[in-house]
Amino acid sequence: MKRSVMTKILALLLALTLLFAFTGCGTGKDDGKYTIGICQLVTHDALDAATKGFKDAVIAGLGEENVTFLEQNAAGENNICTTIVNDFVSKDVDLIMANATGALQAAANATLEIPILGTSITEYGVALELENFDGTVGGNISGTSDLAPLTEQAQMIVDLFPEAKTVGMLYCSAEPNSAYQVEEVSKILKSKNLTVKEFSFSASSDVAQVAAAAAAACDVIYIPTDNTAASCTETINNTVLPTKTPIIAGEAGICSGCGVATLSISYYELGKKTGEMAVEILKEGKDISEMAIAYDPNPVKKYNSEICSELGITVPEDYEALE
Repeated sequence: MKRSVMTKILALLLALTLLFAFTGCGTGKDDGKYTIGICQLVTHDALDAATKGFKDAVIAGLGEENVTFLEQNAAGENNICTTIVNDFVSKDVDLIMANATGALQAAANATLEIPILGTSITEYGVALELENFDGTVGGNISGTSDLAPLTEQAQMIVDLFPEAKTVGMLYCSAEPNSAYQVEEVSKILKSKNLTVKEFSFSASSDVAQVAAAAAAACDVIYIPTDNTAASCTETINNTVLPTKTPIIAGEAGICSGCGVATLSISYYELGKKTGEMAVEILKEGKDISEMAIAYDPNPVKKYNSEICSELGITVPEDYEALE
């Protein structure tokens, strides 16, 4: 009898051990507790707003007590993104939020299993080198795009500066999404008989020299949604503003630092949408492979009142002043 009782006790202890082993593996789904890794490429207003929107939406959907954020910033270095997301994978987080292209690429290379949501990504097909991209990445990746309608951005240049003959494209050559925007906007402007010249820099240390060359050669400068440019707006403004060369920007953060106007999306709302997608995946069990990339449906024309005033530019009434 004693051996039988002892056998039963040992079997029960073994069953409990196995139970704890399986429920403690970090899935978060059985106990409603989740760990989310956030990898943000660099610090600037737009990406910061997207991260805040994401966290606010996740907390609203899951409850603050039920979610732990492992938040890391790569300081603009793609190789640091790789280190960050590999650490997330080793910790078996429940989901990775990749803020900006470098972070998304690193996450995509790090895991095929953990759900990955990108935000502040301009074009997923370009960022992930996808052929025949149809709006849904598939696999373990989805998210939101910060791409504003490029046709409307190009038209802003024509409408605000009808006398312009030459438009300079100022962007970071290391960012494939910037190159994509430049290519598309250039096509549109060339179709309107404007001359387009490209001025690319590979690192922030080159920005001042390249911006000076663009200002000297062009009537207007266009800067796409570009993370390196966004982190160097003070340098760009100090270089370009004295030449009286206006800048049209791809997003509000760049425009507030050195531009005259932009077709602006809300990065906070973009991040919030990404957070809502995270809740759908983690709490509701939605299949990420079937989730299409989401966009801001309501871009707004905005202008920098201070720079417009200094350059003597009057914008149409349907433009809103940047706050």
